[in-house]
Amino acid sequence: MLRLTEIKLPIDHPRHAIHDAIVGRLGIRVDELHGFTLFRRGYDARKPSAISFIYTLDVDVANEEKVLRRCKNDPHVKPAPDTRYYFVAQAPENLVERPVVIGTGPCGLFAGLILAQMGFRPIILERGKEVRERSKDTWGLWRKHELNPESNVQFGEGGAGTFSDGKLYSQVKDPKHYSRKVLHEFIKAGAPPEIEYVSKPHIGTFRLVGMVEVMRANIIELGGEVRFQSRVSDIEIDNGQVRGVTLANGAHIATRHVVLAIGHSARDTFEMLHRRGVYLEAKPFSVGFRIEHPQALIDRARFGPNAGNPLLGAADYKLVHHASNGRSVYSFCMCPGGTVVAATSEAGRVVTNGMSQYSRNERNANSGIVVGITPGDYPGDPLAGIAFQRKWESRAFELGGGNYNAPGQLVGDFIAQRPSTKLGVVLPSYTPGVTLGDLSATLPDYVIEAVREALPAFEKTIKGFAMHDAVLTGVETRTSSPVRIKRDESYQSLNAKGLYPAGEGAGYAGGIMSAAIDGIEVAEAVALDMVK
Repeated sequence: MLRLTEIKLPIDHPRHAIHDAIVGRLGIRVDELHGFTLFRRGYDARKPSAISFIYTLDVDVANEEKVLRRCKNDPHVKPAPDTRYYFVAQAPENLVERPVVIGTGPCGLFAGLILAQMGFRPIILERGKEVRERSKDTWGLWRKHELNPESNVQFGEGGAGTFSDGKLYSQVKDPKHYSRKVLHEFIKAGAPPEIEYVSKPHIGTFRLVGMVEVMRANIIELGGEVRFQSRVSDIEIDNGQVRGVTLANGAHIATRHVVLAIGHSARDTFEMLHRRGVYLEAKPFSVGFRIEHPQALIDRARFGPNAGNPLLGAADYKLVHHASNGRSVYSFCMCPGGTVVAATSEAGRVVTNGMSQYSRNERNANSGIVVGITPGDYPGDPLAGIAFQRKWESRAFELGGGNYNAPGQLVGDFIAQRPSTKLGVVLPSYTPGVTLGDLSATLPDYVIEAVREALPAFEKTIKGFAMHDAVLTGVETRTSSPVRIKRDESYQSLNAKGLYPAGEGAGYAGGIMSAAIDGIEVAEAVALDMVK
C-alpha cells in the first residue's frame, strides 16, 4: 500500500478526478490501480475564489516496489504506515487487583476502555451523573439559573468535552497513530464515518451524548465497572505508594494503580492532592472572553464566493496577535455555527465556553479570544492559579447581576472604552442571559489592553471581525488546567508510585483527541506495570 499526499483538486471536481490524479501522479496504467482509500481530506482556502480540496490517499497498485523506485524523488509518494492498534499486554486469568480510573472525560473513558479491552476490568469513578441526567442538570443552569455543583458542563459522564464543538483533531505528535484508534472507537460508538478522513473532524454535543453511553456499555460488557456520583475525597498513599481511594460517601477501594483523569475544574481534588503532598506545580493558562459574529460574515470572509457551499460547511478561523504589552492574544476553541454556554462548576461564579452541534447551523460563530498568562502573574503556591481564576469568575458573576447572567459588551464599545447599553444586529447566545455594560473591570488591565489592541488587528485577516455589533461575553477562564501534576517516564507521579496523572486536568492534554491519546498511553503504562 502506498501513501500519496498533496493531491490537489477543485472542490467541485468530478468523482473520477481522484482516480485520474492517482494514475497521473504515479505514472501507471489504469489497470495497474487496484483501488484506493481516503485517508484525509482538507481544503486550501487561501484563495477564496479558487478553493481546493487537498487529499491524502492510501493506494493499492500493481508492482508497488517498481512504482516506489520510480517515484523515489517524490516526497509525496511513500509506503503507507501501519496505523493499526496493538495491545501491549493482556491481564492474567488470576487477576486480583483492579485498576481504578478517576474521571469519565475523554482521557478516563479511553483509559478505562483500553484497560477493559486488555482484560483488567477497571473500576471507573465519576463524581457527576450519567450523561443524560447530567444534561438535564446542565440545562437547569442554562434555562432556570439553577447550578448543580456536581453535575454541570464540567462534571459528569463524558467530561467537559461533551458540551463543546466536539473537535477531534490535535497538534500533539502521534507517532504510534493512536488517534486512529480513537477515531475507530468513536465510529463504532456511532460517530459519522467521515471523522476518519476529514482534516478537522468534529462530532457536536448531541452525538457525543449517545456515543459516551455506547462506550460505557462496552466497558461494562468487558468486565469493567462505572460508578456515578462517586467523588474521590482522598487517595491513600503509604511510603510513597498508592494503596487505595476513599469516596465522599466513605467507601474505600483498595488498589495500587490509580489513573487520575480528572478535568481542569476539579479544584477540590487538586487541593486534596496538595494536602497529601503529591507533587504539583503551577502552569500557564489563558483568560479572556467569548466573541460572537454572524456565521455568514465568517463564511464570506473565509470562503468568498464559495460561502455556503455544503461541501465546506461553516467556516472556522485561527487567529493570533502579539500585543505591544508583550502578551499573546489568540482565538481559542472556535465554534462555527454554535452557542456560548454557561460553564461554571462553582456557586457565585460565571464562566463561559463554546459549543456546537454536529450541523453547526446556529446563527452565530463564537470563539474564545484569550490572553496567555503565566505563574508570574499569580505568584504563590501551586494552587495560586485557582485563586486567580476564582477572583475573576466571582467578579463576572457580580457584574452579570448575581444570577449567572454573564457580563457583555459590544466590540465597538469595548474598543472605544464606553459601556454598552443596547444590542445591535448580533444577538448573544449565552443563556441564562447577558447583562450589557463595561467589561474593563472583569479581567486584569493587561488582558483588557491586549484584547483591545488585538480585535482591530484581527480585522486584517477576517474582514468584519471588529464590527461594532459583535458581542463579547465574559469571562473565559477554564482554557486549560492551572496546575500540572508532574509524572515521570513511567507516567507515574514523581512522588506517589501507582498514581498516574493523565489528561487535561493533570496538565498533559488540551482537547478531546489529545486527552484520549493520553488516556491510551497511560492505560498501557498501567497494564505493563500490572503484569511485570
